[in-house]
Amino acid sequence: MILLSGLVPLLAVVLLHLVTPTQAFYLPGLAPVNFCKKTDVSSTCKSEIFLYVNRLNTEESELPYEYHHFDFCLGEEANSPVENLGQVVFGERIRPGPYKIQFLENQQCAKACTKNYKGDDPVSNRRMMVLKKGISLNYQHHWIVDNMPVTWCYPLENGKQYCGTGFPMGCLVRSDGEGCPINSIYNQPLHYYPFNHVDLEITYHSGQAEDWGIQFGNSGRIISVKVTPKSIKHADPDHPNCLGSEPLAISENSLKAGEQLNIVYTYSVKFIKNDAIKWSSRWDYILESIPHTNIQWFSILNSLVIVLFLSGMVAMIMLRTLHKDIARYNQMDSGEDAQEEFGWKLVHGDVFRPPRKGMLLSVFLGSGAQVLVMCMITLAFACLGFLSPANRGALMTCSMVLFVSLGTPAGYVSARIYKSFGGLKWKSNVILTSIVCPGVVFSLFFVMNLVLWGESSSGAVPFSTLVALLALWFGVSVPLTFVGAYFGFRKRALEHPVRTNQIPRQIPDQSIYTQPIPGIVMGGVLPFGCIFIQLFFILSSLWSSQMYYMFGFLFLVFVILVITCSETTILLCYFHLCAEDYHWWWRSFLTSGFTAVYLFIYCCHYFVTKLSIKDSASTFLYFGYTAIMVFLFFLLTGTIGFFACFWFIRKIYSVVKVD
Repeated sequence: MILLSGLVPLLAVVLLHLVTPTQAFYLPGLAPVNFCKKTDVSSTCKSEIFLYVNRLNTEESELPYEYHHFDFCLGEEANSPVENLGQVVFGERIRPGPYKIQFLENQQCAKACTKNYKGDDPVSNRRMMVLKKGISLNYQHHWIVDNMPVTWCYPLENGKQYCGTGFPMGCLVRSDGEGCPINSIYNQPLHYYPFNHVDLEITYHSGQAEDWGIQFGNSGRIISVKVTPKSIKHADPDHPNCLGSEPLAISENSLKAGEQLNIVYTYSVKFIKNDAIKWSSRWDYILESIPHTNIQWFSILNSLVIVLFLSGMVAMIMLRTLHKDIARYNQMDSGEDAQEEFGWKLVHGDVFRPPRKGMLLSVFLGSGAQVLVMCMITLAFACLGFLSPANRGALMTCSMVLFVSLGTPAGYVSARIYKSFGGLKWKSNVILTSIVCPGVVFSLFFVMNLVLWGESSSGAVPFSTLVALLALWFGVSVPLTFVGAYFGFRKRALEHPVRTNQIPRQIPDQSIYTQPIPGIVMGGVLPFGCIFIQLFFILSSLWSSQMYYMFGFLFLVFVILVITCSETTILLCYFHLCAEDYHWWWRSFLTSGFTAVYLFIYCCHYFVTKLSIKDSASTFLYFGYTAIMVFLFFLLTGTIGFFACFWFIRKIYSVVKVD
């Protein structure tokens, strides 16, 4: 009941979408759009095709910029679509493009606008400098047509074709002649080649033989839009000629006084009929071209081998060692035998002794439970298709709404654990649970946002959105945490299977393998080994603008991660108890939580080997956002390990006879 109370807001939104009357069932936001010629326009089909432009980004910097930042041709920005919360947080800024497209109307060298630059105009020089900087850093366009990304397809070295969701705004030829492999005619050293012309190839599925298109005549549904960028020097800005082969080359030197430069932006549109591809399969050509997808199966097999190994170890301990231990302990009836206790039964009077810093541990466990449930529900929705790439920003929006709505489980878990420690400061517990971990995340996010504000980046979240996030935190999450804590403190404290002695038992000297730090460091290796291949694809989608869609694989890896964290922690916990070390509370949390340290090390490796970031602001942003991800992952894995160990210890001590 407590968990369901947090899901009500999200489920209400989903149900509202599903009950909307339509001709057929489609996932929210994924209904097809019928296009027809201008003469056949009706309420069920339209002729105008809107091309939207998104923010530009690059792998060489973590500072995205809006489309108008680079002085391109602008559309009517007053008609911009409204971004959802996830899009705003990710820095997406979708605006109408300047290109006018009508269905089945081919266009040849249509003019979008002309941009003039004068050498003696400071404003003009600054605009040119921004344009050159964007080209030198390889900033990429991201366009959208009919909720589909406009793709740029080019051959790879292995003979296959790769279709990316972005294309460069231009290229710079370096002093050695390298830097512009798109076309061999872009070869003048130390010159910029802005791509001021685009060839748009729109492929559509005809509706002439379909139920939805019979009444229209020439109708169809768009299945792909491909772009070919070019640099063309138009001799006459009023009468552009796109057949000329001479590219527009701009020297790296600034324009001289009295010198003038005109950049004419043009476009061509061509429609191609293809009835072999259905509208429902239109994303396949993008997803199939993404390299390294076969590695996913290797990742799963690698993870399963680790799980089978750990499961065998745990099964051996459970079925052989533990069974013998319990049988031997229960046969010791005489006082003489009782003096011969050894192994983990020796510490039965101390194993449930409350730990130091129990308040902080309970707060971490409450927030970790919140993150765990959020991940499970988000992945479930993603596997069902609600959070596909077509629903931009839906993944982040769902995660944030769920995190806010799941304050109740956080308060409940934290209160129950803290009460089992014998804690009395219940007010402090509730306040810290609702403030500490969300506060750490928000503080890091706010500092990152200040950097983005200072760099005038489109990734900066508006002040109004920050206020809305604070309202969600203090208006929804905090009250729900108090509700969960109320139910948690009302329940009786957890009854442990054995009593705790008044005088703590002295812990004998430990070997290097059973000391706390080596055990914690070793504990994170196997869980990280299950996820590190999947991490590459996740980091590529975050920092390299690659599309992530393999949520089925991700769900399997998540399940394997839960199993691995649990089994690793149980194994190490058993070894420590056999060594008569009963300080397991924090150790169980930190053992699996140390996986986050390996995650951070891998993120550093990815930064050095896969990204070309050089400026300090982007470096700061990368490691700032990485810190947020690592902190949440630390709470997630630590909580999994703790509760697995908690269940294991309660189980084994409940089946032995203790006087």
